Amino acid sequence: MDQFATKPHDALAGALHSELDAVNALIREKMVSQHAPRIPEVTAHLIEAGGKRLRPMLTLAAARLCGYEGGFHIHLAATVEFIHTATLLHDDVVDESEQRRGRPTANLLWDNQSSVLVGDYLFARAFQLMVEPGNLRVLKILAGASATIAEGEVLQLTVAQDVSTSEDTYLQVIRGKTAALFSAATESGAVLAGAPEDHVRALTEYGDALGIAFQMADDLLDYLGDSGQTGKNIGDDFRERKLTLPVIRAIAKADEAERSFWERTIGRGRQQDGDLDTALSILARHKALESTRDSAYAWSDKARAALEILPESELRDILSDLASYVVSRLK
Repeated sequence: MDQFATKPHDALAGALHSELDAVNALIREKMVSQHAPRIPEVTAHLIEAGGKRLRPMLTLAAARLCGYEGGFHIHLAATVEFIHTATLLHDDVVDESEQRRGRPTANLLWDNQSSVLVGDYLFARAFQLMVEPGNLRVLKILAGASATIAEGEVLQLTVAQDVSTSEDTYLQVIRGKTAALFSAATESGAVLAGAPEDHVRALTEYGDALGIAFQMADDLLDYLGDSGQTGKNIGDDFRERKLTLPVIRAIAKADEAERSFWERTIGRGRQQDGDLDTALSILARHKALESTRDSAYAWSDKARAALEILPESELRDILSDLASYVVSRLK
């Protein structure tokens, strides 16, 4: 990470500061509820928790890169953040998580019912915002992404106990849970700006590849990271029986004893003290962590390559740096 004097998401926030201020103001305005004060309480806990606003910044950056001069990219950026926040609230309930961004989760501080219902409220707010520009194609992109996100989460839930899950299925899961909103953020910004189709396609591909690299890195850091930096408990994915890429690759090379271990801990959920250490040793033996790192780097490269068709600019360079940065955490 030392190669970046300024972190790319900070550079992006600096370049877009006035628009980002407008997005934050709109978010605060729309998360207010006249009749249910718990809604702004729960929403503020997550939205004000120091998130980077990466997804809304991608919408703002794509619109500006494509020469947009109107004001509706603010609405789309807020839409993207509300969709993201709603999914986080729901995910923490499903995953029974107790920590996010280094703080207790909303479901822990309040209850599961509040988290689910406030998440539903934010989805509704998102749909109110996304119709404001009056652009049917943008509406289709963001509504489609919302469905894909839910589909990806359900798919992840259903394959979590199946140790025969393939890499193709894993890719489908992370496209749903992460990359779909990244690519919708960039695509909707470009479409709103009326960009040429090859530029729209390039920014869509950038968002998709960035999201996949981001999620692969996140999955890898679950086994390698520092909970003080990631805001997650190390080994959460293992304890939650999630079949992420390192485990899928280790299972593919497993001998009989190793496969029995994965079937017990992931397949049947019968985990005991010392199992995480055993899992780490198996992952190391088969170089599953190294190969996952290589795959994350490859998707990062693909994201940067997608931008090359766009005119040179400071924003394009920052987006390229961002694709490098999301995997620099793995060095």
